[in-house]
Amino acid sequence: MIKKIITFYVLLMLLIVSTLQAKDNPARINKLSSKEPIEIVSDRMDAFNEKKLVIFSGNAVATQGDKEIKSDRLLLYYKKETGKKDKVGAKEIEGTGDLEKIEAKGNVIVTQKARVATGDEAVYFQDSGQIIMTGNPTLRDGKNLIKGDKVIVYVNEDRGVVESDPKKRVKAVIYPQEKNENKKIN
Repeated sequence: MIKKIITFYVLLMLLIVSTLQAKDNPARINKLSSKEPIEIVSDRMDAFNEKKLVIFSGNAVATQGDKEIKSDRLLLYYKKETGKKDKVGAKEIEGTGDLEKIEAKGNVIVTQKARVATGDEAVYFQDSGQIIMTGNPTLRDGKNLIKGDKVIVYVNEDRGVVESDPKKRVKAVIYPQEKNENKKIN
């Protein structure tokens, strides 16, 4: 039990160090984590240092700026950096490195401004800034609704794409925008 608590605090410190390093590295300007921290809350967190994996389970919510991912479980995968070690106390441990991807599993809701994507699973790829949703995915922008087999949200470009299986079709319900015009009544 004490080992798990120590591992939790060590991993937490490494996550904080990685976030602080991301702010100082100009090569990461266009990546999601470069400008704002990612805040994650859940009922439970499990860390696996050797696998470079952190699992947040039970009502997991990750928020960064105007972007939010909600799901039953969030799995954070870190890139393994060879030769990089962090010192905690007198003991050296391997650092977590850069965030590679986040997998969201179960009742996934991705929100960015007025755009909401839902599905059973989603994978966010840090380097490309894409969230790929599967499992009955839908994309809603205001009242407009689009359904397909795969929803791709480009978080750094403020846009989304819906794709469908070759044997199926994408289905959309689009509401025309109403203009507020001052009409004269005679």
